[in-house]
Amino acid sequence: MIFISAVGMINALGNNAREVAANLTRGFSPGMRARAGWLQSNPDAFFGGVEAELPVISDTFAEHRSRNNQLLLAALAQIQPQVDDAIARYGRERIAVVMGTSTSGLDEGDKHVSQQHPQWRYAQQELGDPSRFLSHWLALDGPAFTLSTACSSSARAIISGRRLIEAGLADVAIVGGADTLSRMPINGFNSLESLSPSRCQPFGRDRSGITIGEGAGLMLLTREPQPIALLGVGESSDAWHMSAPHPEGEGAIRAIQQALQEAKLAPQDVGYINMHGTATPLNDKIESQVVNHIFGDAVPCSSTKHLTGHTLGAAGITEAGIAMLILQHNLPLPPQDFSQMPVDDTLLPCGLLHNAAPLARPVILSNSFAFGGNNTSILLGRCS
Repeated sequence: MIFISAVGMINALGNNAREVAANLTRGFSPGMRARAGWLQSNPDAFFGGVEAELPVISDTFAEHRSRNNQLLLAALAQIQPQVDDAIARYGRERIAVVMGTSTSGLDEGDKHVSQQHPQWRYAQQELGDPSRFLSHWLALDGPAFTLSTACSSSARAIISGRRLIEAGLADVAIVGGADTLSRMPINGFNSLESLSPSRCQPFGRDRSGITIGEGAGLMLLTREPQPIALLGVGESSDAWHMSAPHPEGEGAIRAIQQALQEAKLAPQDVGYINMHGTATPLNDKIESQVVNHIFGDAVPCSSTKHLTGHTLGAAGITEAGIAMLILQHNLPLPPQDFSQMPVDDTLLPCGLLHNAAPLARPVILSNSFAFGGNNTSILLGRCS
């Protein structure tokens, strides 16, 4: 079994894992607010932003200087002692780095095109840069690569890091990912008419689309027993449509069932489901249908994207990190916010939380379903 020894996070909920846990419990997200200048038509729109002053990337690493990598450094600082211990124990060649991102430092490239920024380097926006940067920053010699499968990217990074350890190619894996606010995906989602003009409302009756957020998260995976374990994973690629889920949710069902089978768990063993829950009409409809098919209405579930925004390539690690914090600190389960609009009563019943509740069973499922039918499901659990 593979265990999680540490987690570092930064997103609209907070600037570190401690703040994220506290604000998750309060249902308050300081970084979710209207921001100007991102849409081409230039109206204000809601985004989930990081408000912290981020670490400086030195001149030695100038070609990696991007906000994306600064977010990764902010997450790394929170787990640096555990990383240092792992390097001392296993050696630099036995530590893997697997990251996920959808845009990397694309915003720096956009600024260069529009303003001819003289310090821009292509490596800043290259999709492989997050893992390359972290590996160089830590002077590691183990496997290092980046995955980019849209909104399941960092969830697949977790799965790939686990595989490297199980295959004997690494003893420890630093896994996770980052994405920052960028005009390209923001205006892309807006052109698809999938961007909400106000804070997103997953599973709400009149939901109109996503709120894009930024963030980063890192986990340290190890064989050494820890309080939290990676119980099982599932992944599929239904390839039904470039941007729409399969109408019956076939790929999502396969991913969830694979995770349950690998963990040797039944649906009733799960205590909470952190749903992908983007607040687009189609995604929420299909996901509620999928959860109803496997779990009925018996397992509490909610989406936390109204608190973090949709962090795109960082969504998988963000939500798996939230699951870990709930397990670590016995946090109350986050309810879905229906204060702005009622629940969509046309959705199949799927255990949506209307109020905070305790975690009854110490197993959490985290779903990430991406464009192109890239589906991932990750089961985390507290070890007895």
